[in-house]
Amino acid sequence: MNRLAPEVLAPPPDLASAVPAVGILSAEKTYPNGTQALLPVDLSIAEGEFITLLGPSGCGKSTLLKMVAGMLEPSNGRLLLWRKPVAQLAQTGRKMAFVFQSPTLMPWASVQTNVRLPLDLAGVPRAEGDARVAEALELVGLAKFAGALPRALSGGMQMRVSIARGLVTQPDLLLMDEPFGALDEITRHKLDADLLELWRKKKLTVIFVTHSIHEAVFLSSRVIMMAARPGRVVEQFSIDEPYPRSADFMVSPQFSRYAKQLQDSLMRASSAHDTVDA
Repeated sequence: MNRLAPEVLAPPPDLASAVPAVGILSAEKTYPNGTQALLPVDLSIAEGEFITLLGPSGCGKSTLLKMVAGMLEPSNGRLLLWRKPVAQLAQTGRKMAFVFQSPTLMPWASVQTNVRLPLDLAGVPRAEGDARVAEALELVGLAKFAGALPRALSGGMQMRVSIARGLVTQPDLLLMDEPFGALDEITRHKLDADLLELWRKKKLTVIFVTHSIHEAVFLSSRVIMMAARPGRVVEQFSIDEPYPRSADFMVSPQFSRYAKQLQDSLMRASSAHDTVDA
């Protein structure tokens, strides 16, 4: 039934020999008011995996993602990136980027200026920054909109700008906190497909938070199911299907089987707090 054992959740066998990009070692989070947001989590993510965190609201998906990013400190346990503490990521020669739920763009600034922001903050020379911005905008299909203001763009295009702002730093690890949740289904599916292409082209490691079962099946090499009250990992699923994945995959019998497994797991995760409370 894909039940998880208490040991570290390891990558699938075909990725087991890959470099561990993320190591989560008994990391937990309890807030000062006593709220236990996350029970100890043990998880190993191999370089090149596309991991999706799925589960009901309040299960700690975003908390775990922010702990990996170094935005939140664990109350106990450790988080390692390429075998180094998160704060020492620069020593590994790798980079990380975070894409939030909303684009969080500067409304008065052009697309190009918004994308260049992290490079300006890092003191990257203007000429090099402009070249990297142009490359990032080309990757997300917005090269013709470099001079536009955010208000002139659709919601999906604004989200592309946010992704470009993450890619411009040339990250190895991309963390995404439900970035497409507010978009219509057609736009969302298009961005999902584009994201997979970017993941493959740039050889990224991705941790992606979503509430969508179908999005999880389409994108992931592995899905981590979480339950709430308190937040914890309860199951994992390998989506053992080849890439690239097209729209035809979404109407295939295999897709339906994976979606059914995740639906059943999500129902178990959603009711798991009843057992905890009891």
